This record gives sequence, structure tokens and C-alpha cells, in this order.
Amino acid sequence: MEHAMDRRDVIAIGGSVGAVGALKQLLGELPSDLAAAVFIVIHVGARGNNLLADIFDEHTALPVTTPTDGERVEPGRVYVAPADHHLLVVDGVVRLGRGPRENLARPAVDPLFRSVGMTHGTRAVGVVLTGMLNDGAAGLADLKRCGGVTVVQNPQDAAAPDMPLGALKASDVDYRASLADLPQLLVKLTSEEAGPPVPVPDDLKLEVDIALGRQIDSEAIATIADAVPMSCPACGGVLSQIKTWPPLRFRCQVGHAYTSDTLAAESEGSVDEAMRVALRIIEERVTLSEKMADDARRSGRDAAAAVNSRRADEGREHAETLRRAILGKTAGAAGEVEDA
Repeated sequence: MEHAMDRRDVIAIGGSVGAVGALKQLLGELPSDLAAAVFIVIHVGARGNNLLADIFDEHTALPVTTPTDGERVEPGRVYVAPADHHLLVVDGVVRLGRGPRENLARPAVDPLFRSVGMTHGTRAVGVVLTGMLNDGAAGLADLKRCGGVTVVQNPQDAAAPDMPLGALKASDVDYRASLADLPQLLVKLTSEEAGPPVPVPDDLKLEVDIALGRQIDSEAIATIADAVPMSCPACGGVLSQIKTWPPLRFRCQVGHAYTSDTLAAESEGSVDEAMRVALRIIEERVTLSEKMADDARRSGRDAAAAVNSRRADEGREHAETLRRAILGKTAGAAGEVEDA
């Protein structure tokens, strides 16, 4: 029964677009005697300069650092994920993983939530802030499967509502709160006793191993996912559909992971790029056909000149059709952004 007296002592926070401003406000209102460690993942890209810790340190009474691999977790400290590394917590120790990108990001929010849920169980609190797409949704659901408490910023209050909305769709979230109410809620949650431990699902351990960069074979992937006739945008490998859902997710044999929302967004970009490449090739063929027609006319080969002129005309028609399709897609995407 000793676990009954444990308190919630780890807060994991994830966000993307708008999250830096949100965290300045949130961290600024947390007390200096907070009895929990705080872990933060914001999508910073591979070439970030790890300046976030310094930025946040100016706005909070809590010490903020970019941790090193193997560092022991201490309560009352804030740990910010460094660029190009997943931030994980395993058995009370910070681990920086170089595993494959998840949802096109490293650091990604999902690995942090999973590792905190796996290690701290009912003592964990997971928070999804403002951001695009839905990284964090699957990880928050996994943290809840381990008995942790889940919190989502109110989407109406978020600079970018996608991540909060994605998290709310993926699991039965415990608390939805405005940014202004989050500090008080977190203090309340960390002052409460945690419940009894919950068994950690095996699939969670495997996904944490992947984020750490451990070698995973196709047989291991097959235990958590079923192969589907789709390819990974990052490496071209076969994708497998993760068995636990929502949200609908996929992993390849290398370990790249995507929610369906992220995969759809990435595929849209690939289609657009392919169309632009095709347009360039057609335009180059039109130019070549025109030059061949001119050459044939100068040589008195009227029949050949006519054939090449016809090819050039057909190519121009195809190019125009493709150009209209690309412009239509671009206008559609702009409309969606305005609607959002």
C-alpha cells in the first residue's frame, strides 16, 4: 500500500505552434516550490540552437535546463528537449533518444508522454498545448493507459487548435482548461495522491525503445502493427498500421511513425511536388518539340515539322491542364487555412 501515499511528481508538456508564448505564461505562474519535475517538448527542428531553456528561465522561478543524457530527474526543475533528440524519462533518468522521427519531428511529443507514463504511471500528468496537426494525441492516450492524468488546453484558447483537438478525439481526457487556469490546475494535481500502479502495456515499452534508437526488427513491429499497402514518406519502406487506436497511426520497419493526419499532410506535399515536376518535364518537352519542328522546316521536312508542331500543341494543352490543377490545389489549401 506504500504507493497510495505517492504524489503526482512528473508533468510532461508538449506543444508546437504558439507553445513558446503559452509556456512563458504557464511557467511564469508555477510556484518555486513545485514538488514535481516538468518536461517540455516543443517542435524545434533538427537545427535548433537549444535556446528555449534560456528563454523560459527568464520567465519562471523554477530552474530551467536543456538536460544531458543520463541526468537524474530532480523535482522542482524544468527540462526542455534539445534539438534533434527525443526527450524521454526512464526509471528516474533523462534519456535523449536518436530514434526515428515521429510525426515528422524529433523531438516529438508522443515519446515523452509514453516514457513518462511507462515510468511514472499514476504519478504522471500529461499536458497538450497549442500546435498544428496531432503529435501528442497518441502519447497522451498511452499515458492515460498507464493511469496518468491527462490535460488539454482548451482548443478555443489555443493559437493553433489542432493538437488540443487531436488529443481530445484520441482519448477520454481528464481535464480541459484555458491557459490562464492551467498553472492552478497543475499545482492542484501535483498536491494530490496518485492512485495504485497500473500494468504497463508491452506495446508501450517497444515504442519507447524505438524512440531511444534501439534496433527493432520487423518481427517486433508485427507485434504492435499490421502491414498495409502504403509506403513511408521518409524512407520508402512498408508502413504498418498500429493496432491500438485512436488515433489511427502507422510505423515503418525503420521506425518512422505517423498519425493519419500527419501522413495525409505529408502525402499532400508529395503529390504537389510530383505535379510540379511533371509540369516542368512537359514544358521541357514542348520546348524540344518546337525546336525539332523548326529544324524540320528549315530542312524542308514538312511532314516531320507538322508532327512536332502537333506534339508541342498537345504538350501545351497538358501543361495548362496541370497548371490549373496545381493552382486549384494551392487556392484550396489557402481557403482551408483561412477557414481554420
